[in-house]
Order: sequence, then C-alpha cells, then structure tokens
Amino acid sequence: MPALVNYSGDDFCSGASFYTNSTDLGRLCSISSQVDAYCSPSKRSRNSASISFGESEFEQNKQPSINVLPDECILEIFKRLPGGQERSSCACVSKHWLTLLTSIRKGEYVSSKVVKENAGSILDDVEMISSDEDGGHLTRCLEGKKATDVRLAAVAVGTSGRGGLGKLFIKGSSSSCGVTDFGLSAIARGCPSLKSLSLWNVDRVGNEGLSEIAKECHLLEKLDICRCPSVSNKGLIAIAQNCPNLTTLSIEYCPKIGNEGLQAIAKLCPKLRSITINDCPLVGDLGVSSLLSSASTVLSKVKLQGLNITDFSLAVIGHYGKSVTNLKLCGLNNVSEKGFWVMGNSLGLQKLVSLMITSCRGVTDESLEAMGKGFINLKHMCLRKCCFVSDNGLLAFAKSVGSLECLQLEQCDRVTQSGIFGVLSNCGLKSLTLVKCMGIKDISSEAPLLSPSSPLKSLFVRNCPGFGADSLAMVSKLCPRLQHLDLSGLCGITNAGLLPLLESCEAGLVKVNLSGCLNVTDEVVLALTRLHGETLELLNLDGCRKISDASLVAIADNCIFLSDLDVSRCSITDSGVVALSCAEQLNLQVLSLSGCSRVSNKCMPWLKKLGKTLIGLNLQHCNSISSQAVELLVETLWRCDILF
Repeated sequence: MPALVNYSGDDFCSGASFYTNSTDLGRLCSISSQVDAYCSPSKRSRNSASISFGESEFEQNKQPSINVLPDECILEIFKRLPGGQERSSCACVSKHWLTLLTSIRKGEYVSSKVVKENAGSILDDVEMISSDEDGGHLTRCLEGKKATDVRLAAVAVGTSGRGGLGKLFIKGSSSSCGVTDFGLSAIARGCPSLKSLSLWNVDRVGNEGLSEIAKECHLLEKLDICRCPSVSNKGLIAIAQNCPNLTTLSIEYCPKIGNEGLQAIAKLCPKLRSITINDCPLVGDLGVSSLLSSASTVLSKVKLQGLNITDFSLAVIGHYGKSVTNLKLCGLNNVSEKGFWVMGNSLGLQKLVSLMITSCRGVTDESLEAMGKGFINLKHMCLRKCCFVSDNGLLAFAKSVGSLECLQLEQCDRVTQSGIFGVLSNCGLKSLTLVKCMGIKDISSEAPLLSPSSPLKSLFVRNCPGFGADSLAMVSKLCPRLQHLDLSGLCGITNAGLLPLLESCEAGLVKVNLSGCLNVTDEVVLALTRLHGETLELLNLDGCRKISDASLVAIADNCIFLSDLDVSRCSITDSGVVALSCAEQLNLQVLSLSGCSRVSNKCMPWLKKLGKTLIGLNLQHCNSISSQAVELLVETLWRCDILF
C-alpha cells in the first residue's frame, strides 16, 4: 500500500502535481521519510502551473486545474472536506498539501461530519504508531529516526476523524531530521483533544512548539519533558497559563527550566497531583517551596532528584505536604541532617504512605528517628546508599512507625544482622528486601526473640554474601508465614541452612527464587516440592549446577499449580524434560532451559507435548539443539514465544 512516509523521489515542488495525466489523480502517492524539512505555505503564480517541459500541448491541457489555485483557495477547499478519510487522501498527494492541511485547526473545518478512516488511510501508513484507544481517544508513539515532523503531521491529519488524539509519546534521536517546533505545532492545531504529552530527547523542540500545545490543547492533563534543552521557563509558563487541568508534570534534565516556571505552575494549576523534577540545575528552594506551599496544592506524589535545594525545601515539604502520600528524594547533596530532622518533626506529612530516599548524606540515625515519629501512617520505606544509617537508627525508626509493612535496604552497609532481626521482632513487617548490604554477617545469637512470630510474608535477600546459615536459622524461627522467598546470588547458602527454613514455612511457599545458589542440590528441591508442592507457583533455579533430572521428576510428581520454572544452567538432560511432559497435573506456562547443554534434539517431541500450555520457552545456549529442530518446534508451537 502506498505510504505517506516511503516516497524516495527528489522531485518535490511546492504545490506541484505528482501526475502526468488525469488517470493518476486517484492514486495515493508517497512522501519521503528522509525529507523532513518543511517549506512555509507559499502562494503560487497563477500562470506558472501550466508550464510543463517535454509534454505535448494535449498533455498540458490535461493538467489538473487545481494546481493553478493559490494556497488560500486550496485551504478553503480543504476546510470543506466532509471527513477524515478525504483529508488523509489529500495529504497523500504531496508534502505541500500535507503542510496546508496541518495549518488548519480542527475547529476551522466547515463540515462537522466525521468519517472513520479505512485501512487505506494515511493514519495506517505510519507503521510505528500504536493503535491503543484511551477513553475514545487514540495513543501514538514515535521513536528514534521515525520521530519526524512528517509523521507528526500525518498523525495530526489522520487522527482527527478517529476520535482525536489523546496520548502522544515522542522519543527522539540525534538525527538532523528529528521533531521540531513545526511538528509539535501541527499536533497542537490538529489534536485539541490531547491529554497526555511526553517529549524525550527532542533537542529541536523549544518554547514555540510547547506554547502552541498550550494554546490549542486546553485539556492537557499530563506533561512529561525529558532531555529537552531548548525548553525554558517561557514554555512552562505558557502551559501553566492555558492548561488548568494539568495533574501530572515531569521535568528531567532540562537545563533552562528553573524557579520561574515552577512558580507559574504552582499558581495556575490547582489540580496538580504529581510532580517529578530531576537534574534541573536552575531549580532551587524558591521553585520547590512554591509548589508545596501553594494554598490550592493537592500534590500527592513528589519526586525530587539531583537538585540544588537545601534544608529549607524539606522543611516546607514537612510543614505543607499535608496531601503528599508518595515522596522520593534522591541525590540531594546540599540537604543536611537538620533538613530531614525538621521534615519529620514538622508533623505535616501525616498522610505519607511511601517514602524512598537514595544517596542523601543527611539521613542519619537521628534524622531517621525523627521521620519515624512524624510519619505515623507510613507503610513502605526504601533506603538506598544511605551510608550513615546504622542499627540504632533503624530500630528507633521501626519502633516509631507502627504501620510499616514494607522495608527495603540497599547498600546500607552499617546495618547488621542484629538490626535486621531487631526490626523483624519489633515491627509488623510483611515484606523485607535486602540488597548488597555488606554489613550483614552471620553471628549466632542465643538471645530470646521479642516476638515469637513475625507476620513477614516476603523475604528478598539479594547479593548479601554474609547472609548465611545462621541468618536463615533465625528466619525459620521468626517467620513461619513466609510465602515469597528470594535468596538469589547467595553463593554460601547450603542445604543445611535451607531445609529448616522450608520445614518452618507453615503458610506454604508460593514463589521461590534460588538463582545463583551454587551449593543447592536436589535434596532441597525434593523437600520443597514435598512440603509446598500444592502452593508453589514459581521456582527459579538458574545457575544451580547441582540440580539434576531428579528435581524435575519431583516437580512433575508434586507441583499442581507451578506455572513458571527456570532451570537454566542446571545439569538437566532429555530425561528431565520427558518427566515434565508426562506429568498429568502440571500446567507450565513459562519454561527456561537456557544453557542446558545436555538437552538435545531428542526431547523435541516432549517439548511439543509441553507446548500445549506453554506461552514462553527459553532454549538459548542449548548447544545440543539444532536450529532446524527449533524451526520445526516454532511451526508447531505458534502460540508460544520461543527464544533460541
């Protein structure tokens, strides 16, 4: 099908016809995807269109008479087209006609008739756009080299008759033919129904394009600007002045946006509920405090990262953030212990439910305790790379926040085994995540636990080499309600440490991840399937080299609800696959055999049998399986996504 974006010729003339005779007028012609520069609509001379070199006088008389009309007349004709299909067909004639169509605002069309475009319309020729609908409006996504003004113009023209454009995501590239203010202006004029706009890495879009969006798209609710160096306060002020329905604003890596733009947003956008500001060097205390201290603020989600703000901003957040439920603070190097201490003691964040703090030196034991006392409804807490937090601060925090359900610690190296189990004993945690916490080391303790039973349901310990048998023994005594267990990357874990834990889980394990636990053997899997086979849904044994076919036989015999199994890089052979396929009650949906070099072409018939329920199969790096065998398997299991 001829496409608006695939024409490769060099004979573009503003307003000129593509055709040499009248029989070609009904054809859809294409426009180059490589030529993205636009010429401004210009009036053509009335007597120039009839000149055609190398044609007979008869052929000249057959030239379409519409070519002699000036742009003003063509525009009036376009405004009277009955519907979107006709406009799309006209846009396919030439880039000049496409440009003329994008200069018409949707409200300027004389006819109100809406005709749904068929599969031959310009809209369907833009192959990279999505076809999702959101509340009657369409969603479009343009990425990389396909993010050009031509395609934006096509979207603007093509979506007008299909309910209008609701969401637009543009992720540009370093191409010289990328999106400019012209393309964004075309969207603004043709898509006044736009509610969500995301601009990523489009350095040629500036204040002019954003101002056009603000001028025409008054229904805009979500704006996401990332790596747009040409957008400044002027563009953000235009949004604030014309888009009162704005609820979500994200600004990342925009060096020209500062306090003035944020002050306008705070004053003129009373419905703003979510704000993200990341690495904008001109944003300081004045901008952040204006957003939080506005009389009409209903902000519930706030993320501040890499900003030059001080203790003052955190004090304002702590005092005025009465509606904030989700707060993320990352890389705030100029905020001291005093700022976090005041934020906690201001007692304004009473509704705060989720708090994440990353790489902030001001988080100490004292400030963490103050936050615990101030955030009385906090349920989710995440501390990453907070190097001054120790067991004392963590315990004081946990005791103060009685509602805490989920705790995540990552690279907090001053926290030890004592602090972790002190938290479990004194706090009703349901989920605990430990990642790369090098201070955690096995220390056997005979001290009585304050709580005989913790409500912990999910334990994730990843790449904490000091978490060993003694730590697992304490977990088995304290946490009988475990259902999700992730010990990935713990090379020191052995059968002796795991078996007591498996026997203590009274509720039944549902998801188990032992990837990278090199010393785990079939004995653990046999115990796991015997004790928890009726509840187990996911099992990951990736890299457990001592796991053999015996484990697969036990899985086949005992696991009723298992849907996701990963035995990559295990000592699995064809016999293990045969055992899985012969299980009557097993209904696997995802199976990974990646790196199992002893699985060969002989198991293909059994994989076909398993494939009746599979939707995902990983056979990567299975060197004993030929590509021809996989091709035959793909033909048979056409519903299954097979990686090879």
